[in-house]
Amino acid sequence: MAKTNFQYDESGTTFYYVLLTFLGLILFPSTYYFWPAEEKIDPDKKKKYQAYAKETVYWEACIEKGERLEKKDPWKKVRNRFVISLIFIGWVLFAMIIYQISQFDYEMANFDPYEILQVSLSADKKTIKSQYKKLSLIYHPDKPTGDEKLFMKLRKAYDALTDETARYNWEHYGNPDGPQAMQFGIGLPAWIVEEKNSVWVLGVYTLIFMIGLPTAVWYWWSRSSKFSSEQVLLETTQLYYYFFHKTPHMMLRRVLMVLAGSMEFEKGHNYEIVERPTDNAEIPQLMKCLPNLGINNKEKPLCFGYSVKARSLIFAHLSRISLSKHTLHQDRLYIIKKCPYLIHEMVQCISQLILLAHAGRIARLPSLDTVEATMRCSSLIVQALWDKQSPLLQLPHIEEDMLKYFYSRRRNIKSLKQLAQMKEEDRRSLLRSITDDQYKDVMKVLSLMPNLSMTVRTEVVDDEEQHVVTAGSIITVTISITRESLSKFMSDSCIDAREAENDEGDGEDGEVIDDEEDEKEAEKEVEEKEDEKKKGPAWKKPQQKKKSKKGGKQKQKQKSKNKEAAQTTKQDGESGSESEEEDSGSEESGSEGGGREKGGTTVNSEEEDEDQEWAKFQNKLNKREKALEGKSRVSHSVHCPYFTDDKQEYWWVYICDRKTHSLVTPPYHLTGLVSQEEVELKFTAPGKPGHYGFTVVVRSDSYLGLDLLDDIKLDVKEAREAPTEHPQWEFEDDEGEEDENEAIQESEFATDDDYDEDSD
Repeated sequence: MAKTNFQYDESGTTFYYVLLTFLGLILFPSTYYFWPAEEKIDPDKKKKYQAYAKETVYWEACIEKGERLEKKDPWKKVRNRFVISLIFIGWVLFAMIIYQISQFDYEMANFDPYEILQVSLSADKKTIKSQYKKLSLIYHPDKPTGDEKLFMKLRKAYDALTDETARYNWEHYGNPDGPQAMQFGIGLPAWIVEEKNSVWVLGVYTLIFMIGLPTAVWYWWSRSSKFSSEQVLLETTQLYYYFFHKTPHMMLRRVLMVLAGSMEFEKGHNYEIVERPTDNAEIPQLMKCLPNLGINNKEKPLCFGYSVKARSLIFAHLSRISLSKHTLHQDRLYIIKKCPYLIHEMVQCISQLILLAHAGRIARLPSLDTVEATMRCSSLIVQALWDKQSPLLQLPHIEEDMLKYFYSRRRNIKSLKQLAQMKEEDRRSLLRSITDDQYKDVMKVLSLMPNLSMTVRTEVVDDEEQHVVTAGSIITVTISITRESLSKFMSDSCIDAREAENDEGDGEDGEVIDDEEDEKEAEKEVEEKEDEKKKGPAWKKPQQKKKSKKGGKQKQKQKSKNKEAAQTTKQDGESGSESEEEDSGSEESGSEGGGREKGGTTVNSEEEDEDQEWAKFQNKLNKREKALEGKSRVSHSVHCPYFTDDKQEYWWVYICDRKTHSLVTPPYHLTGLVSQEEVELKFTAPGKPGHYGFTVVVRSDSYLGLDLLDDIKLDVKEAREAPTEHPQWEFEDDEGEEDENEAIQESEFATDDDYDEDSD
């Protein structure tokens, strides 16, 4: 029986296989994931920062924004080249190992003595002996052409064909030497376990597993433990909790002061912050140009130097003050880039404080004004505007001195939607002070602005009457939000203008064609209505009806009148269909007709209920699938030339009570609104019955004046009393049934008395 032998890899064959497997496990996924692909540039994003009007402030801002987007990651090309070089070296090494493995000699695995001696299978011993001598003279180690390894193979092949024992071993075991020990090679070279190399091996092991790995884990943990889930420093989050708990009613400028005190802007907590010697001269000069900066505030850390610098740069950004390009402007770009994430963290902190206040954990409740002021900070910073400025200033080339034309007696344009809904001629006359190229820029940006609409549905889930709200019940508010752009209002006006030009060019022929098309459309609508009224429910069989004279006459009249208006044809069609229904109703009158009508209504109501339940079930499945997919962070790119990077449209959705100035539900951060999204908010109904009013708010974190509000009114009823009795809970024993059961049991078994009576 063959033995098993474990040994280290002396020749290196097994080690190459292990190395090839390990290298393949790294190379294949690395090549797939890290191979640099072509960067996909969004054409809309590229067009968004191309201005028509040259040599303007907006044109310069667009050029600078485009350059920033292109140079967003300056080390990207270097990293891509480094990754390509590493992958190339890995594949070269992979190919070299494959070539090395292909050169291994497997003579004992495929041992064929006839092939080695180069004789045929029918050769006799004499031929084999002469061929062996001939090859031995060539490959003997003492000869100049000798090969010791090949000579040993010739010797074994000759023995396998001439010696009986060797031939038996070759035929049965595949080797003339007999059964060989099964070898399991350890995939490490033998020099690793040699005594002279033990110190080096131990040193490498210590360096990798006892020093390198613990250091990497400590470095990762020390950095990750400082940040929250939104990659905000925990010290910054604690700072927000402190100030919002200290000042429940916080104004906008106070929120900006707290925002500037974030630890992300301090050199000791963020190595990306740059402190320049020129700050000592430039910052005081900038502070003189900014009113209401709060320099005399002595609260820590709001009075520290980094906080004052960050506050000055934020105020300068909101005022659109130009700064030195290579110093303060670069600092402003970095601070502005961090602000949306920090503001989102502030909103979450306020929501947590409100929940703690409702739970009785803290005494002070942050007001609704504080929450909304914090949310407004995000859109103000993205658009570089103050809170009291007009939303129309988000458009390019619109200045403060031009707003007086928007607020005249003839018109009162205060929002972007009102401007988009204006006629093209009125809009151009309103903006007559700007050039045609500037007007193109205004129209392009205005067409990109979002226009939201929402539908709100309230219900009490898992209740018998879902639309009846009782005191203390859990109310589910489902908000369906649809996102469109303001271009739909502008396109309508442009289309009307083009159609007017085409109509003037066509003349009377176009008017005749339009009249004929209107008549045809009116006739089609009348016929469709009549067919729908004639059709009964799906379960009802069609019955033959007598043609009424009135209906026929009116149909003939309708056909004869080819040049009447669409409204008159609709009225005639409705009256004709009503006369037919009256005649058919008189024929089908009776008990059978009434019963069928009742049955039809019940069947239709059941079908509607089933459809509603099926729709709810499908909505639940869709919500689960979306939850499994994760929260999307891609919606629409915001037009913000003064912001540092590309910004996506995000929205806060929440319910508030305007009377008590309180937040009813925590704000939901909607980050994936592309065309339509559905949001569910839940809150507890008031504890007392009565009429209550709440407001559903959809607030943007990127635009001003595009927020959406909708009031909901609830009629809260008294809570139902908990049932104490129920028919299913009653367990009354009937005496009659017990007697019958006893009689049956007595009749099944015989007693001694029954036996005595039978014997008598």
